[in-house]
Amino acid sequence: MAKISGATTVLISDVDSGRVEYALHNGFATKGYINTRTSPLTELHDKLNAAKETASDVIEIACADQPDAEGADVTFDCTGKEICMQAGLYATRPGGQLVVVGMGTPIQTLPISAAHLKEVDIISIFRYANTYPTGIKILSSGVLPSLDNMITHRFQGLNAVQDAFEVAGRTVDNEGNLVLKVVVET
Repeated sequence: MAKISGATTVLISDVDSGRVEYALHNGFATKGYINTRTSPLTELHDKLNAAKETASDVIEIACADQPDAEGADVTFDCTGKEICMQAGLYATRPGGQLVVVGMGTPIQTLPISAAHLKEVDIISIFRYANTYPTGIKILSSGVLPSLDNMITHRFQGLNAVQDAFEVAGRTVDNEGNLVLKVVVET
């Protein structure tokens, strides 16, 4: 979506290298960042510092060929995880937009002063609300690459639903294959 909307640099960030490689290989992103920070943080100060470090890494990669860039014009957080939204806010340039798509825990801490000082607009959308007509139009226009290989796993029949959900909750299956989308066919 970002590329067909005119973005020249699209960076994907994920904890799973397979997902980053998939997005790069299939033309959904132009740059990638694999977040390797895995230690759980409990103190707010430590969480915000980790988010700032991640944002700094992302900006360095995304804006490598733009020395005066101050961050992303538009940042999408699709995880709903608090630290990801914080990093997204820090990675957004002054006057930019942070679009919050993911649904996380009901109460989260965002450094609103960072948004205020940089005049970052925070826009929220509840996942798929009002997106189907646009999505169908884009898919039918042919401007996107084939999405067929996004379905990485297929299960047959309703008896396989439990197995399908178990696989869908992971980034790789038992054989080490990437898990993106799981479909149960009846």
